[in-house]
Amino acid sequence: MIEGVLRGARRILANLKPIKVPDGPARSFRDLWPGDAARGARLLRGEFEAFGTTRPLRAPEGDAAPTRTDWTPAQPGGSQAWYAAAHGFAWLRDLRALGTDAARLRGRALAADWLAHGAHDPLAEAPEVAGARISAWLGHWDFLAATAEDGFRRQLMQRLAQDARGVVAGLPAEAAHRGALVALKGGMAGAVALEEETWLARCVRFLPQELERQFRPDGGHVERSPGVQLAALQDLIEIRNLLHGAGVEAPPQLAATLDRVAPALRMLRHADGGLALFNGTRDEPASFIDLVLTQGQSRGRAPMQLPETGFHRLAASRTLVLMDCGAPPAARRDAAPGGLPRGADRNAHAGTLAFEMSVGRERLIVNCGAAPAAEGEWRDAMRATAAHSTLVLADTNSSELRPEGLGRRVEGVTTDRFEEDGKLWLDATHDGWVKQFGLRHRRRLFLSESGDSLIGEDLLETTREAALPGCTLRFHLHPSVTASLQQDEQGALLRLPSGAGWRLRAGRDVRVAIEESIYLGGEPRRSQQVALHVEAGVDTVNWALSRIGQPAPTTEPQPG
Repeated sequence: MIEGVLRGARRILANLKPIKVPDGPARSFRDLWPGDAARGARLLRGEFEAFGTTRPLRAPEGDAAPTRTDWTPAQPGGSQAWYAAAHGFAWLRDLRALGTDAARLRGRALAADWLAHGAHDPLAEAPEVAGARISAWLGHWDFLAATAEDGFRRQLMQRLAQDARGVVAGLPAEAAHRGALVALKGGMAGAVALEEETWLARCVRFLPQELERQFRPDGGHVERSPGVQLAALQDLIEIRNLLHGAGVEAPPQLAATLDRVAPALRMLRHADGGLALFNGTRDEPASFIDLVLTQGQSRGRAPMQLPETGFHRLAASRTLVLMDCGAPPAARRDAAPGGLPRGADRNAHAGTLAFEMSVGRERLIVNCGAAPAAEGEWRDAMRATAAHSTLVLADTNSSELRPEGLGRRVEGVTTDRFEEDGKLWLDATHDGWVKQFGLRHRRRLFLSESGDSLIGEDLLETTREAALPGCTLRFHLHPSVTASLQQDEQGALLRLPSGAGWRLRAGRDVRVAIEESIYLGGEPRRSQQVALHVEAGVDTVNWALSRIGQPAPTTEPQPG
């Protein structure tokens, strides 16, 4: 509380000091990342797509209406993410990707409309949103403003200076998630553009502690999301390049962090180059991830596990399994300016002990993906335990979903890993249902040395005298996979696009069903899932995935 009062006082004092606002940035900036021309074309049509959600974002034509609503959320909830992205202006990349005069003029018209109707929305003034906007404006200055009218450039520079002053005065940022890193990056960019040496020195001073707060010793980001891991690596690269371009020596912690973060990102990739869909992650092109890793200049190999972050990788021959074996990230129940959540669990899913599996460059078992900018009900459907390839007990989420993050949650996850002669075992337990049901979920996986079979055992272990409710094991399939039920209804045949087949078999006391699912890695796509329905009173479920043409395993191997 005291820190919050001090931060507010610093902002008030900063606002009392005049800023010398130049006609343009003192240094030239260049945004490093490619845009999406298809999204840019949608912006020309008055539609902005962010995180899979599309809403109107129109520049006025002719006589502008006296009131604009495109920049203001109609109600709080999951849609805050869409409006934060709109206020953040990273969509300038998409217009730039079109490379036309019409795209440039649309960017200016939207920026002018924002200055008139969106600039004073509380969400626009949130530090992470302001920081993103500073970086976007400076990174696209030549595209957006260099040849624009003097009055428009002056308005942009004045607002940029106001935002940068507020962001720097508010350091260290209050948010416990990546938004704090975005705010710090924006403050640095604004300080360089305005030649405010004291601002830049303040940002550099807070950088080491922010790096320690954002990244765990294994290189994983605190939000435990492969998608956020990628975005945070982009932030680090931009900060490094910004300081180098300004002739400022970066703290040694920056290079050391980059050397950890890039290998951790590699660990979270499938063989097709894309990311595993945990905790709000959506599909990103493999070529884009390659570009980010190249810019990161780190050659470290992908580790087999991130012990502090809680992800494990099992690989044998062409088969790869990625599993979430970590507790959800830290929470904060208060909200930042603009109503944005502060906790690192802001986009956390209830998917503890879920796994994904790919064979070569083809994905077989997946999670459903994410809709972080959708309305609350749809957003939470993708965050639910049932949207992940794991066990669901009594149709209850393993962690409670709230708009600002998680409520009741998995607090402890124990993991043991064994390797012997190419064989791999993973044994993990979480306590998400202990308080409600007195039960722990334990998942044991075994991957053969040939990669031709993955054997699983899911157990419900009692912590007190309690009844065993029914449960369901869900195996969500990638949309390219087709499934058919075997005649004895104790298994399913799974066919990959290449024609390769796998068989999923279940033990006794299990009803196997093929049900509808949805894949929201990118554009929504229909898919299927294999569901193993287990009646009340059963505490152990055995199952096996084996390549067709190989003998089906009959017993579970024990770790050595």
